[in-house]
Amino acid sequence: AESLLGGLAELTIEIRNLPAVVIAQAQGAAIGGGCGLTCVCDMSLTHDAAKVGFPEVDLAVCPAVVAPWVVRKVGAGRARQILLRGGLLSGAEGAAMGLFDRSLATVEALEDEVATLADRIAGGGQLALRETKRLLNDLDGSTDAEIVRRGAATSASVVASEEAQAALRSRFG
Repeated sequence: AESLLGGLAELTIEIRNLPAVVIAQAQGAAIGGGCGLTCVCDMSLTHDAAKVGFPEVDLAVCPAVVAPWVVRKVGAGRARQILLRGGLLSGAEGAAMGLFDRSLATVEALEDEVATLADRIAGGGQLALRETKRLLNDLDGSTDAEIVRRGAATSASVVASEEAQAALRSRFG
C-alpha cells in the first residue's frame, strides 16, 4: 500500500507541475483516486450521469492522498463534506459541489466541450499559459509536495490497520 499510494502521490505532483494546461474529461466513473486525479488537473469536466466521488471512508480507508487536491479544488469546508460523507455523486452533483468545473448533459456534449476548450487553450500564448499556471500553483500551495506525500503515508497507515483490512476482506472477500 505504501508503494502504491506513494506512487499515486508522486503522480499527482507531476501532473500539477506539468507546464501545459491539463484538462480532465470524466466519462462514466471517476471514483476515489480517479476523482482525485480530476481535482489535480487545471480544469475538469464531466457529464450529468457520471458517477463520481470518494467512497473510501465507507471501506474504512482514508482518502488522504487526494485530500490536499480536493481542498484546493473545492475549499476546506466542502472538502470535509465530500470526503467525510463518502458515497458517490452524479456528475451534475459533483459539479454543483465544485469537484468539476462543469457538467454537460450528455457524453457527446462533454466530448464537444472538451475539444472546444482544448482548442481555445492551444490557441493562447504558451509562455503566458505556463507562467500563469506556475503563479497559480504558487498561490494555492500546489508546490508544497510534502503535504501530498504526508497524505500518502497517512492513507497507507490506515489501509494497513486491522479495521481497514477487516472491512476490505468483508467487502471483497
